[in-house]
Amino acid sequence: MARDDPDLDDRERDRERRRQRRNSHRDDTGDERDRRRRSHHRDSAAPVDETAAERRHRRGHRATDSSGALLPRAARPGQNTDTELDSPSPRKRRASQSQSTPRKSRTESASRSRSSAPLSLDAIAKLDKANAKRASGWGGVRDYDYDEEYLQEVRKKEERLEKERRREERREKREKERRTEKDRLRTVEVEEKKKKKERIRQAEAESKRRAYESDIAADEDSRIQREKKKKEARDRRRGHTDDERDERKKRYAEKFTPSVIAEKRVRAKQRRQEKTLQSEEKKRRVISGPLLEEGGYSEDYEYQYMMEKRGGAGSIPSDYSEEELARRKKIKRILIGVVSVLIILAIIIPVAVLVSKKNGNSSSSDNTAKESGSSKPKNSNLDGLSENDIPASAKGGILDPFTWYDTTDLNVTYTDAMVGGLSLMGLNSTWDDDVQANDKVPNLKKSFGYGKLPIRGVNVGGWLNMEPFITPSFFDSYGSRDGVIDEWTLCTKLGTAKCKSQFEQHYATFVTKQTFVDIRAAGFDHVRIPFGYWAVTTYDGDVYVPKIAWRYLLRGIEYARQNGLRINLDLHGLPGSQNGWNHSGRQGVIGWLNGTNGELNAQRSLDIHHQLSQFFAQPRYKNIVTLYGLVNEPRMVDLDTQAVLSWTQKAITQIRKDGITAILVFGDGFLGLDNWQGKLQTDDNLLLDVHQYVTFNVDQLSLTHTDKLNFACRGWTQQSKRSMDKTTGFGPTMCGEWSQADTDCTPNINNVGIGTRWEGTMNTGNASTSILKPQCPLKDNTCSCEKATADPSTYSDAYKKWLYQFAVAQMISFEAGWGWFYWTWETEKATQWSWKSGMKAGILPQKVWEREFDCPMLLEDFEALGLEENY
Repeated sequence: MARDDPDLDDRERDRERRRQRRNSHRDDTGDERDRRRRSHHRDSAAPVDETAAERRHRRGHRATDSSGALLPRAARPGQNTDTELDSPSPRKRRASQSQSTPRKSRTESASRSRSSAPLSLDAIAKLDKANAKRASGWGGVRDYDYDEEYLQEVRKKEERLEKERRREERREKREKERRTEKDRLRTVEVEEKKKKKERIRQAEAESKRRAYESDIAADEDSRIQREKKKKEARDRRRGHTDDERDERKKRYAEKFTPSVIAEKRVRAKQRRQEKTLQSEEKKRRVISGPLLEEGGYSEDYEYQYMMEKRGGAGSIPSDYSEEELARRKKIKRILIGVVSVLIILAIIIPVAVLVSKKNGNSSSSDNTAKESGSSKPKNSNLDGLSENDIPASAKGGILDPFTWYDTTDLNVTYTDAMVGGLSLMGLNSTWDDDVQANDKVPNLKKSFGYGKLPIRGVNVGGWLNMEPFITPSFFDSYGSRDGVIDEWTLCTKLGTAKCKSQFEQHYATFVTKQTFVDIRAAGFDHVRIPFGYWAVTTYDGDVYVPKIAWRYLLRGIEYARQNGLRINLDLHGLPGSQNGWNHSGRQGVIGWLNGTNGELNAQRSLDIHHQLSQFFAQPRYKNIVTLYGLVNEPRMVDLDTQAVLSWTQKAITQIRKDGITAILVFGDGFLGLDNWQGKLQTDDNLLLDVHQYVTFNVDQLSLTHTDKLNFACRGWTQQSKRSMDKTTGFGPTMCGEWSQADTDCTPNINNVGIGTRWEGTMNTGNASTSILKPQCPLKDNTCSCEKATADPSTYSDAYKKWLYQFAVAQMISFEAGWGWFYWTWETEKATQWSWKSGMKAGILPQKVWEREFDCPMLLEDFEALGLEENY
């Protein structure tokens, strides 16, 4: 094609104008854009002066199709229309241009295209896009003309990618949560397996112990039967006269010849020897079995054991006849008995004289109480009453006042009247409720106003059910081999008669009439009386002292009435044990709502409440027994929570049906106060009982003195307030047990013979419950119990001040609820657990409402005052 072709120049000029229009079109919109378009149309008719070089340069960039032929010329500027310029699609513009192209141009294009193969629509579309890109790039300006459909497609794709990204994030989050939940469930499963193994181990240990006890009981029964038979035989022999014995010997001599008699004696002797050998062999097998397992059996041991069982180190054969040996043994026993009596008298007489002088010189109430415990009460109310007045069927039983250790203030007139299967024997027929404990609370005849007035009460723990740390004198005389760790094992060790004798003396002297007078004088208005189910009844296999505690419970309630003190009746031990702790009566496995007899013991507990609720529904107890406890400290963390709640609901229904109108008290079961929201809230007159101690919680035990005080002031106060609000807790809440002790150093507090968390010596024999690292705030080997268990007279001023403030802070906190009961009134040695001893030592208020501390915002730094954190 010639370089001076006018059509080529027109195309070059047209291409230049389009570039200029696109550049201006990018910045303008609306009317301005239309104006510029019209201006471009008008200007397009003007000639353009271009050099040949420029034309040659532009001709070098002529677009061709896929076969190499030149593409058709673009329409002339004067032939463009508004429709063409406004079209967003390059394809539409080309169509518009082709319609306005002069006939001559279309003819030339047709002649050129006929020399190449025809293009498909897809190929034309691709060429359109390629040409558009080249055209936009010739002038060095990157101006891509994207249509609206393309932009929408891009946006949809971006939205789809964003949705996929979010979906992936959610999936990863769910996967992470699933893994976390799986790990948590695995951890819970492992813990449950550990607990299950521990329960199985405890059950096996309990089974072995019971089997051992059963063997002992069987051996004892067998021994008793043998002794009985021997005694009967001796009695028969002693019942014969001399003439009868001579006659028997004569008949025997006539019946047998001397040789036959001698032979019979030899055979009888051999049988006795064989029987003895068999018995000893059996005992050796029983004893040596464990020794063989331990590798400790030997012939020397067997010889020593046999000698010991025979009563000595062995002896040479004797030439004495059997009758002579028996006579010599009898004389020997008599001599030994006489000498023993003389020795005992020589010891007792001087001791009795010293004790008598000491008691004679003492005037304190404490010594008076001990004196009353060392000698039997006078029981003068039995004067004028004849034992013949007691029916033969009742003699020697619990209704026979002549068998009672103490009859003081009890009605000894015989009666077999009962209410709910419980005896009225000992009660007087009249009572007086016109008594007021102090001017802070109403008379017994009036309603107390629970929820408006705070309960300020005290427990009389360790009285009707034993606790080793309260009365260690019952347990200290035994070693670890004796296994005496609770009331059950103590009675097993003592035997029925001795246990009854010792326990009744304890019931009569540990809490007396003076006890309730002193409690009233200290400003208290309530008394919580813990007792075990054996005060009501016992079952086959029980070793507890049955029903003796019942009359002392009734007498204690009457003493409280005389001082205007209201009663919180606390069933502290249920059949099978509701927590496996020593104060439930029997330490070890939980047998209530758990184990083989769990349901049986649960029903027995309901039966006991049926008896109790019928008895205390009598009019005489309406004003005095105002709080009625269902069960003390059920260990719900180790029991089926729903099963305990179901039992509680049954008990509530039964007790209300029997006529009890008092407030019913139930324990939090160590679930935590916040977890009782929504449970049992449909029942009226219920009170949630929580027990708060820092001594048994390692985290709280390890706090410094100032932090413990702050926790008592702030932490327990907030807990009480949350629990009192039914939207965040149960509602009515009180603290049924607390103390001012800040360590677990008191002997036997963690069970008999078990060490302490404070010093890191608490070895329970179970790795999961043992604490073998010191837990005092310093957590090192300087942690010591020496000062914490010392006589309170040796306490530093800073320690006394802290103990007082710690006690008052707890009273303030618990009065944010319904109030509190201190644990306990009296102990033999543990000052920090006894209100009576603490008041005497000056570390507790003389009146419960007296407060020299009010939990200020800024607490004292007791470490700066010189109070050691490790004692």
